[in-house]
Amino acid sequence: MTDFITWTANPTLIDSFVTVRWYGLMFAIGFLIGYNIEARIFKHEGAPESWLGTLLLWTIAGTLIGARLGHVFFYEWDVYSQDPIRILYIWEGGLASHGGTIGVMLGVFAFSYFTAKKSPLWTFDRLVIPIALVGGLIRIGNLMNHEIYGHATDMPWGFRFITNIHAWMRGAEPIFSAPSHPTQLYEAACYFALFALLMWMYWKKNAEERPGLIFGVFFIGIFLPRFLIEFIKNDQVGFEADMTLNMGQLLSIPFILIGVGLVIYAMSRPRVKLEFPNKFAPEKKK
Repeated sequence: MTDFITWTANPTLIDSFVTVRWYGLMFAIGFLIGYNIEARIFKHEGAPESWLGTLLLWTIAGTLIGARLGHVFFYEWDVYSQDPIRILYIWEGGLASHGGTIGVMLGVFAFSYFTAKKSPLWTFDRLVIPIALVGGLIRIGNLMNHEIYGHATDMPWGFRFITNIHAWMRGAEPIFSAPSHPTQLYEAACYFALFALLMWMYWKKNAEERPGLIFGVFFIGIFLPRFLIEFIKNDQVGFEADMTLNMGQLLSIPFILIGVGLVIYAMSRPRVKLEFPNKFAPEKKK
């Protein structure tokens, strides 16, 4: 008889005078590590240190607002249109990675225009490196939440998730799913591998000297695995049941195509020789 993994992780890490959930903790860890990676990159290239805080604020705001609105408009507009105030109830869950991507892109355009005064490709090529890591950590958070898992499977690594997770956390007996694909782990593994690839491209191959290359590889490396894994992932909302390609796949296709286009563009142009002073640029006096 095949042994399966019965997953009984509690989504809440600390439940005392302060509540800490694994999902939020993964977000926080990702942004903390990402900030330090960006600091190394900015110092390596001689960008002002003050840009870091500004870019972090734009990135956090774009991620949260974009991911929330993406879920609302792409997946459950029929629900939220009846009670718009619930759009603000972000603690109830409901974040869409495609919306988060769009939100971050808008934030980068704002940062590039108002702060860096550089091409958005300069910012994208450097920012997406830690974002790949954050994406993997978020999927670990999804695993801890017993959510967005896959179809039933007879593979030995199938997970039996708790389907009544909120009731179980209030003391009810758990109801387990059939052994299912832990698609959260599949995606996390892809994103961690992408993070390693992008770090190698930047620090070992000077890929940032081809504007758009790192950004293009990021789009392909994030959204192509997402597109493929969706074939074995359960639908997030009911209307996807009759779709040949679900909403996540349809939303991934444009990003994959943009990624391919960016790679072709970057590789068809000569390298841009950069200087690396390995220190933060002095702040301009106001």
